[in-house]
Amino acid sequence: MSDDTDTPMMQELHAQAIPIAADGGAETASAGDTADIAGAAAGASRDRNTPPARPEYVDFDVEDFPGGLRGCLEAILMVADQPQQSAVLARVLAVDETQVDKALRALCADYDGHRRTTGQDEAHDTGDACTASDGNGSAGVPRGFELRHTARGWQFANRLAYEPVVAAFVTDGQTARLSQAALEALAIIAYRQPVTRAQVAAIRGVNSDGVIRSLVVRGLIREEGVDTESRAALLVTSGLFLEHMGLDSLDQLPLLAPFMPSIGEMENTEMKNGGKIENAMERNNSERNNDTI
Repeated sequence: MSDDTDTPMMQELHAQAIPIAADGGAETASAGDTADIAGAAAGASRDRNTPPARPEYVDFDVEDFPGGLRGCLEAILMVADQPQQSAVLARVLAVDETQVDKALRALCADYDGHRRTTGQDEAHDTGDACTASDGNGSAGVPRGFELRHTARGWQFANRLAYEPVVAAFVTDGQTARLSQAALEALAIIAYRQPVTRAQVAAIRGVNSDGVIRSLVVRGLIREEGVDTESRAALLVTSGLFLEHMGLDSLDQLPLLAPFMPSIGEMENTEMKNGGKIENAMERNNSERNNDTI
């Protein structure tokens, strides 16, 4: 053994593994002792990487299926009608949540067309690489759908770029967009939440019960708590609103400042409105005088 390996740690291991003979000579450690030490170290490493306990209803291993963990995740998300959290998917498949996160992000890169030139076996073993080809000649080409991650979890969705194509198929000539009034009410609720119906109506200047009711039916807003003073129901946006907007949280909403009019434009608007009000009042006074005469 060379001198560079004679460190204090190695000396301690030698002291534990090499017994000293009565006549002062050293006896080498037996093969059995070395195997026991190696086995204990390997066992400790396995304990750190052991996946969650397998539920009783899970009688399979994800690696027994074609595509392994990625294939299982695709099959589940294809039939799920709601976004799924990584922890739920990990529990159902009896694998570690870290593995699920890596596999989901690898699928995202795969669908986006970001592929590595590594072989399929290497990608399957690491669970974090994208294969060079998917078998149908579409290597490196973005798909018409994506694996979207929002605050509610992971879910398949069509890409925004294909919105005209999907709209033409779904609506087939019919319009299913929100009205201008509904968009106004939804914007007020999104930026001012929690807010009452009366506050929305005050900002818009008209009664908004009808459009608010339609937003509730669509699942874009919901009631959450009551106002302490008026005892009216408070309105907030729902998780479905974030999902449709492609946001993880309300903090990602666009800033309103770029869309606000300048001070000069606001002053001009006030002057014009003030002139209109004065003209209307003069007309009313003139009509009253004529009626009196």
